Amino acid sequence: MSTFQAPKGTYDLLPPRSATYLAVREAIAAPLKNSGYGYVETPGFEDVKLFSRGVGESTDIVSKEMYTLTTKGGDELALRPEGTASVLRAALQGNLHKLGGLPVKLWYSGSYYRYERAQKGRYRHFSQVGAEAIGAEDPALDAELIILADQAYRSLGLRDFRILLNSLGDKECRPVYREALQAFLGGLDLDEETVRRAEINPLRVLDDKRPDVQKQLVGAPVLRDFLCDACKAYHEEVRALVTAAGVVFEDDEKLVRGLDYYTRTTFEFVHDGLGSQSAVGGGGRYDGLSEMIGGPALPSVGWALGVDRTVLALEAEGIELDIPAATSVFAVALGGAKPVLFGLVTELRRAGVAADISYGGKGLKGAMKDANRSGARFAVVAGDRDLEEGVVQLKDMESGEQAPVALADVVATVRARLA
Repeated sequence: MSTFQAPKGTYDLLPPRSATYLAVREAIAAPLKNSGYGYVETPGFEDVKLFSRGVGESTDIVSKEMYTLTTKGGDELALRPEGTASVLRAALQGNLHKLGGLPVKLWYSGSYYRYERAQKGRYRHFSQVGAEAIGAEDPALDAELIILADQAYRSLGLRDFRILLNSLGDKECRPVYREALQAFLGGLDLDEETVRRAEINPLRVLDDKRPDVQKQLVGAPVLRDFLCDACKAYHEEVRALVTAAGVVFEDDEKLVRGLDYYTRTTFEFVHDGLGSQSAVGGGGRYDGLSEMIGGPALPSVGWALGVDRTVLALEAEGIELDIPAATSVFAVALGGAKPVLFGLVTELRRAGVAADISYGGKGLKGAMKDANRSGARFAVVAGDRDLEEGVVQLKDMESGEQAPVALADVVATVRARLA
């Protein structure tokens, strides 16, 4: 056994389980690729101020969970704890907003890092697929992203998830609510850290999961009652568009999410089969984030869906994805046939057929065990006598039928039978 192990709160993805993670990523990305979203990839670490300014100093992510480091040159960096700020920074740096055709629609997939109490469904290294629509204020964009996430989950076979929806208002109406909420919180028996959080961003207190805090929040002012007419109209249009698409959601007036940059639309996907870590994804509109990190006004909306928790949701519903075998043809070489079959495997691969061959000088029995383990539909078996006759034996691993095929015809025959 190795002396080293994966750090606490992290995990290794190994076959065959890793195939499920890849399938989930591809399923989430598929609707985005089909809807005008282009792929973006950002560094795994950024200037620490990108997150303290954008995500918010009052959030647990920034105040407690970021992995930070100082380089030899004195730069203060942080491993990225979320994707939106990085993607927006990349879009601004690349001047994508100046190329015309707003919104800029981007999707991404990657690893993120937060120092959290390690438990099932909550890791210090985790994987997300996200989408951002940058540079347009339009309820249809908010609705589009909610619908695409719903489509992705349903394509995986998930059914037991719920969509929670709320509006957080904007710079016109939220300050009024903020003042009312702060006045309410000022009369509660809160610990020093929560009082400090209430001073910076009182909405963060509403997101506190501790029962003793939630108990005191009964009767707190509700943001819905403070929304301006413009925010009410915007939210109603989002609701109407999502409903018209046949996507079911629940209004949740307490939903604020865990990031400071959200405005107006905010939503969350929850799965009731995951216990306390029920959120599998979420997002919302962040119209002021670009200005917070030094860019121009670019109203935007986006989401991130957790790959790890989506896999757990699949397991909770007992769903096994139909993942094709990694190998379609497995070659078994006997005697001196290895060089010829190795060349045949190379030819099959170049023709787009997933192929492999037994290595290590195994006999027929051991090599056929390899073929069975590979999940291949066909085995190509050949020895010296077969090659003298210019044939190989093509065995259907499902039916057990075996027949000789001319060596020159193997690629065409296999492709035809796989089709």
